[in-house]
Amino acid sequence: MNLEVLNTIAPIVTMVGIAGIGGWVFTTWLRVKNGYPLENSWGKAVYPKTGDEAMERVKLISQENAQLRAELGSVKDRLAVIERIVTDESHRVAAEIEALRRPAN
Repeated sequence: MNLEVLNTIAPIVTMVGIAGIGGWVFTTWLRVKNGYPLENSWGKAVYPKTGDEAMERVKLISQENAQLRAELGSVKDRLAVIERIVTDESHRVAAEIEALRRPAN
């Protein structure tokens, strides 16, 4: 009976092992393909990229980050104005609009 259980479980264990190894190979291939550094068991990069291409990528990403931060700041300012308009009392906004319609003396 012990041999029957082993014959039943062995193919399942083998398939799980093969699937695990295949998954590891696939994720490693994806990392290499997309330019991520490989890591050792402690999470440190085995061969970190420090070439000119990587440095150029960092520069471009930094520039894009600065542009997006500036744009986000302007969007926040506009949102603050819209929030003020929406939350103000309606008669005050109407009075300001009427004051703008009157001709200046």
